[in-house]
Amino acid sequence: MTVPDHETPDNGGFDTHVAHSARVNNFWQGGKDNFSADRAAGIEALEAFPQLPAALRAGVAFRERAVRFLAGEGIRQFLDLGCGMPAGNPVHALAQAAAPESRVVYVDSDPMVIRHAQALYSSSPEGACGFVHGDVLDYRHVVAQAAKTLDFGQPVAVLMASLLHLIPVDDDAYGLVSAVRSMMAPGSFLLIVHPSSDIRPRESRQMEARLNDLVAQKRAYRDRAQVSEFFATLDLAPPGVVGVPAWRPDSEFAAAAPTMAWCGVGRKPLPG
Repeated sequence: MTVPDHETPDNGGFDTHVAHSARVNNFWQGGKDNFSADRAAGIEALEAFPQLPAALRAGVAFRERAVRFLAGEGIRQFLDLGCGMPAGNPVHALAQAAAPESRVVYVDSDPMVIRHAQALYSSSPEGACGFVHGDVLDYRHVVAQAAKTLDFGQPVAVLMASLLHLIPVDDDAYGLVSAVRSMMAPGSFLLIVHPSSDIRPRESRQMEARLNDLVAQKRAYRDRAQVSEFFATLDLAPPGVVGVPAWRPDSEFAAAAPTMAWCGVGRKPLPG
């Protein structure tokens, strides 16, 4: 839905004149669900890091590998926090290909994102897809809504693949993740992708500064040690917190992809 500058869409509560992270990301990945403000912000970031589209594709490939890994570990419930615009194979399609009974809930604060997910995502008959329009900072509300589809008394994989760098410093991203970890049943997993401040420091500083001038959601990039802190109390699946292409790549081509992000998958220990 590429809207000319002179048109005003039925926007359902979002401001098309201010760039939004989900729509900027959609522009970077060649989508059409963005507006002129999103494209302007996206171009500014591309000038700082021209390899960004390839890096984003590597991030999508990681998520797909990780969801297959989680399904192979017996996970049948997935909570995708800050799901963003569709890119690659959606979580429910990957999970239900391995286990048709898998249940997935997509969460995002952008009503445009949720509308697209509801329109495009269809569950297998054996499984379920749920959709929550909500702010993850109000995680109690999000979990209560997600509980209509998921059983939080059983293991669940919580995905934060494009979220934590958008949590303002004053809102305590570590406190949020700690609260999410506490509500996860033993045997649950946490998946994180986080833009890095130390893989490509110069490009990171430029991108962060340019996007924070233009995008509604301010961002904070973190180094490897800071990203590792999100996995406190969890058992990291090998190879631990690594650059996105280095997490169990399925080919030499995948392993050689450019990146500006750390990733990891951690499991909440079982009792005893």
